[in-house]
Amino acid sequence: RLMPELPKFDDEDLKSYGDEEEESALSPPAALMCVLATQELLLENILECIPVGEFAVIQPLSDEFCLVLGYLLTWKLTLAFFKAASSQLRVLYSQYLRRTKSLNKLLYHLFRLMPENPVSSGPTSEVPYIDTKTFFTEELHLDVK
Repeated sequence: RLMPELPKFDDEDLKSYGDEEEESALSPPAALMCVLATQELLLENILECIPVGEFAVIQPLSDEFCLVLGYLLTWKLTLAFFKAASSQLRVLYSQYLRRTKSLNKLLYHLFRLMPENPVSSGPTSEVPYIDTKTFFTEELHLDVK
């Protein structure tokens, strides 16, 4: 609930960033970026031996699972923050993420975490490997009850 409200505070200071000759950048909330930087280092340690294109198997409810989930939820907050920002602020924030290489790291992590065949846990056919439902073939309903 809080993330969409935060860019409003940066809107007031937006005029001071356009006067510089070099490309300016503005950090998203410092607390969020600090957590993200820490999580990036932890994920780099977990996924360092896995090349891009291969996928890591993370056991549910393990320490690694909790770290990966926290990392992805932090990115979800960051994207909610971006969505609420004006287009001028998005440019400044994206410059910051480009300089810190956070987006590059996110893509590297995602391509190593994404399973080769993300099988859905819903009802499947009785014959294995025939008409298997995956997250890419089925519509996902995210209604909270």
